[in-house]
Amino acid sequence: MDFTLTPEQLDIKNAAREFAENEFTPEIMEKCDREEIYPAEIVKKARKLGFSTIKIPEKYGGMGLSLFEEVLVTEEFYRVSPGIGNACLSSTFGCELLTLFGSEEQKEKYLRIITEKYGVSAMATTEPDAGSDVAAVRTKIIKDGDEWVVNGTKTFITNGSVCDFVLVLGRTYEGEKRHHGLTFAIIESKAKGFRATKIRNKMGLRASDTAEIELKDVRIGDENILGKPGEGFYYLMEFFNHTRPRVAAQAVGIAQGAFEHALNYVKHRKQFGQPIAAFQHTQFRLAEMATRIQAARLLTYQAAWQCSTGRAKPELSSMAKYFAGETAVFVTDWAVQLHGGYGYVADYEIERFYRDAKLMEIYEGTKEIQKLVIARRLIGSI
Repeated sequence: MDFTLTPEQLDIKNAAREFAENEFTPEIMEKCDREEIYPAEIVKKARKLGFSTIKIPEKYGGMGLSLFEEVLVTEEFYRVSPGIGNACLSSTFGCELLTLFGSEEQKEKYLRIITEKYGVSAMATTEPDAGSDVAAVRTKIIKDGDEWVVNGTKTFITNGSVCDFVLVLGRTYEGEKRHHGLTFAIIESKAKGFRATKIRNKMGLRASDTAEIELKDVRIGDENILGKPGEGFYYLMEFFNHTRPRVAAQAVGIAQGAFEHALNYVKHRKQFGQPIAAFQHTQFRLAEMATRIQAARLLTYQAAWQCSTGRAKPELSSMAKYFAGETAVFVTDWAVQLHGGYGYVADYEIERFYRDAKLMEIYEGTKEIQKLVIARRLIGSI
């Protein structure tokens, strides 16, 4: 098995690293984190260079590449700044649903808003009382004559207050099973009855926009219903197969960035007359951190490669997301510990990595949900 990147993939990886290191300056990272500023200009620059449209087909103005190339870019962006990296690369969040299940007319309209007008997309599934339990959503998407009426509240929505359109999951009818009868609707932020409120004081990823969305009697036509009504749950599960390796790559990038900060620090910080890197305990800890990062990276690459070749495996995507998420938390925790008291203050970037890492175990399916997916695939029906 050959793990060597192609010349094109290596160019993409290097270009992403160069962009992140040049654009995500310490001053900008600190300001965006402290003041919770969405870095719109950097997001636009990343879009112009194609970093956030890698998987959108060339036919609609995207790069037309695979999830594997997207994973390479993701790792490099998050290695430098998880918050700004998330703002840039999640600016097209939800477009996978359009690519997978949208009509030709929907793709032409909405994907081109992204690629030609530098628009921002979002996807809204989570509600105040429906997180891991997707089938419990209460948002209603009900047919009314020639239109559909949408009512409900969504929370923790990435890009919620900066998006041009959002793909909303709601219930169209009550099915025999709870996960039947769910539908995705495409709603533009300028629609009457749409209101978004930015969520502030997050623990991490503070440069990324997160909002609560209220939908009150929002009216849309048939052309804004994604795919077949009632199939939304199944669309979402397929969507996760393709996006969880990307979250795994985010976690790998965070772990790698934190590790590099820690490695540099222990080489220069002296205690008891020598660099703390000279102590065996420090060396063992660095070895364990590096090993876990590499294991998470390879698992992530495998999951992304499976998706890129049309052979996505839900259990593999969940394994990558679960293990990489735990790795990010483990590595950042020890990176702070190796910094000692300096790791606990904002003067050193490592405390920000520590705060950013935790979300990797929560969003797009908690680590508990990932374990459940893996176990069910292993055991099968009981």
